[in-house]
Amino acid sequence: MVVTEFSSGAFGSKEMRSFVLQVLHGRWFMLFASMLILSVAGATYMFGLYSNVIKTSLGYDQTTLNLLSFFKDLGGNVGIIAGLVNEVTGPWVVLLIGSGMNFFGYFMIWLAVTGRTSKPRLWQMCLYICVGANSQTFSNTGAVVSCVKNFPSSRGSVLGLLKGLVGLSGAIITQLYHAFYGKDSKALILLIAWLPAAVSIVFLPIVRLIKTVRQPNELRIFYHLLYVTLGLAGFLMALIIMQHKLKFSRMCYIGSASVVLMLLFLPILVVIIEEFKLWKTKIKAVNEPIQLKVVAENPAPAELVPATTPQTQQKHNSCFQTVFKPPVRGEDYTILQALFSIDMLILFIATICGVGGTLTAIDNLGQIGNSLGYPTDSISTFISLVSIWNYLGRVTSGFSSEVLLKKYKFPRPLMLTLVLLLACVGHLLIAFGVPNSLYFSSVIIGFCFGAQWPLIFAIISELFGLKYYATLINFGGAASPLGAYILNVKVAGNLYDAAALKQLKALGKTREAGMDLTCQGVACYKLAFIIIAAVALFGSLVSFILVIRTRKFYQSDIYKKYSEEAEAAEEDFAVGTVAADTSSSSKAAQGPEANSDSKK
Repeated sequence: MVVTEFSSGAFGSKEMRSFVLQVLHGRWFMLFASMLILSVAGATYMFGLYSNVIKTSLGYDQTTLNLLSFFKDLGGNVGIIAGLVNEVTGPWVVLLIGSGMNFFGYFMIWLAVTGRTSKPRLWQMCLYICVGANSQTFSNTGAVVSCVKNFPSSRGSVLGLLKGLVGLSGAIITQLYHAFYGKDSKALILLIAWLPAAVSIVFLPIVRLIKTVRQPNELRIFYHLLYVTLGLAGFLMALIIMQHKLKFSRMCYIGSASVVLMLLFLPILVVIIEEFKLWKTKIKAVNEPIQLKVVAENPAPAELVPATTPQTQQKHNSCFQTVFKPPVRGEDYTILQALFSIDMLILFIATICGVGGTLTAIDNLGQIGNSLGYPTDSISTFISLVSIWNYLGRVTSGFSSEVLLKKYKFPRPLMLTLVLLLACVGHLLIAFGVPNSLYFSSVIIGFCFGAQWPLIFAIISELFGLKYYATLINFGGAASPLGAYILNVKVAGNLYDAAALKQLKALGKTREAGMDLTCQGVACYKLAFIIIAAVALFGSLVSFILVIRTRKFYQSDIYKKYSEEAEAAEEDFAVGTVAADTSSSSKAAQGPEANSDSKK
């Protein structure tokens, strides 16, 4: 449609320039830029692919590796600083800081594992991986928060789409890594260092807050973008399976990576088509102002904007005086009001139990496969496919919760409860080591891990408002490393090492310094994942308490506020357009009258 219009010659250079500016300044191109940034921002989810390189190069045992994993999770989820920076600066500052942190952290790790520097101390490696992983919170905050504020009435779809691409980024980066560097596993860390930083810097001026104008077909556009990303996920899944069954040459990897990049950039077509429709609507509104006069004849009365309200009076009070006097759910909470609310405490505990357990399973998936005697190719396959299940969990929970909420008032906290119950099944399959069950448990764990994030972030935005959303979602994300430290380092890591030492002792051997510990059999992770399953069950019960507390809120029109703001923006546009046209028309009408008066 767009190509036909322009090829017909109906548009000159002025119209073309106007349309290009419409695209570059529009909300949809900003969303597209955010999609690209987040599609390469999931290095923390690839730890299973490069952890073995770190372990063998630096001589770490499993407990030490799990400690590194904890600092990776700590950096990847504690984004309070990123949130506070976003509150006082623009998104471009957040993205720029994140780019520098990403390059520094992972580049230093690459120097260490390649021997280009002396072997760093453990605290230095923990610092490097924490800084590198923390950059993800900056890219998430800069891109995700801006998109949610630009599309407030479709936040579930926005979060599902963007967080889904974060989950898919591991598979995307892996394909690009094979195309750029072949099978040099250490070079993967180098790619993780420079690629996300470069993409963020390219789109620095694009990601920003844009005034929201209601668009009737907004959800349909998100579905079109979803279909493109589903195609990308399907292609990656087929590609991963083929690459583990067949031997790919360097040229095959380059060809497959080219297709991945093409699918990654395909959403730009959806963006151009939708921006073209908006551009034509604006041009039509300017050329046919009569259609807008009905709106202009009924301007909003002045009394609709009250001089003082309880909330405006509250702003003059100290933030500490209003900590325990929060507004109703859905209004803008202050940071302290949200942090000290019972709803946030419940959500925080549920996140510790749910995300902490699934993250522990993902980080240990390779070790679990080795201990249960799975072939190396099979282990590599389902580790790679976790990115696909992670993506499917995110888009499914994001889009389905949006539809269920709008059509049936189905509360998001209830869907979170169901996801945690499903995660219990995956943990128990690992615990009891049922033959060939790791394939199914990896699907369940990957899906449940991904499904939790859009739900948690959407619930925070709905209960506590969007004013301080950047800080609040990063506080919610801080529950993840806490859960991972307890369940991964203290539970899974220690119990694995204890089982390995027991097996070593049974063989009449003792562990030498620098020797890594290896455990074989179901006993390695059995007790650990029984505990993790029990914790996930507890988390589902805690989440159900939030369902009960918020049932009346979710039965109401929770997006009414944002619909009214979008309508007001439309009226402002209509009044401005008609006023400009009326002014020009009156000037044209006064011209002949002025001439006739001068003749008299």
